[in-house]
Amino acid sequence: MKILRVLKRIVAVVMIMCVTAAVLFAGINIYVKHKVKDKIIDVEAAKELDDVDCIIVLGASVIDSDTPSLMLKDRLEKGIELYYETDIPKLLMSGDHGGVYYDEVNVMKNYAIKKGVPSSDIFMDHAGFSTYESMYRAKEIFGAKKVIIVTQEYHLTRAIYIAEALGLEAYGVPAEDVRYAGQTGRDVREFLAIGKDFFSVIFKPEPSMLGMPIDISGDGDVTNDRD
Repeated sequence: MKILRVLKRIVAVVMIMCVTAAVLFAGINIYVKHKVKDKIIDVEAAKELDDVDCIIVLGASVIDSDTPSLMLKDRLEKGIELYYETDIPKLLMSGDHGGVYYDEVNVMKNYAIKKGVPSSDIFMDHAGFSTYESMYRAKEIFGAKKVIIVTQEYHLTRAIYIAEALGLEAYGVPAEDVRYAGQTGRDVREFLAIGKDFFSVIFKPEPSMLGMPIDISGDGDVTNDRD
């Protein structure tokens, strides 16, 4: 009986902790979404912005070495539309190129080139392994100060919040509003990720990779793979 009482107390404590964490994360999500809601704009509003350094297109999964997933394709299409419809001079493709056989950023760059964007106007961040790292590196490696971020709207809130907390002036234009397969799971992960990155931007840990500065106003081909 004594063991049973102890187990009940442990279960009660765990439940209280879980409920407390859920309430805390819900509050953080509400705060973050309210904080950046006015920074989510459309293409027409983006045309009115001055001195934007680059359009950051955030990576997502690729099907093979030449084909973006549907989600990534929609991000790329919106980023390319912004490039052509505004005076923003550069695209920054930020994604995961952490291995020889997995490469988001070259797929992204090649897709934009096929759409007519000059290679020299397309930078690749090969170490954009997370939203936090993409924003950190955009500022500290590429020297960006004012950016427009492109991703799906469910993800855009967190990206803008991180960027602004790290010192960027950031706006976001959402990609096509599509309900992709597995979106419920992504929504849950995003709810948790907003809570996690709320604390990340307080402590500002360095990303897993930094490197030498690259001038975002220069030639994007300096980020091409070296043979």
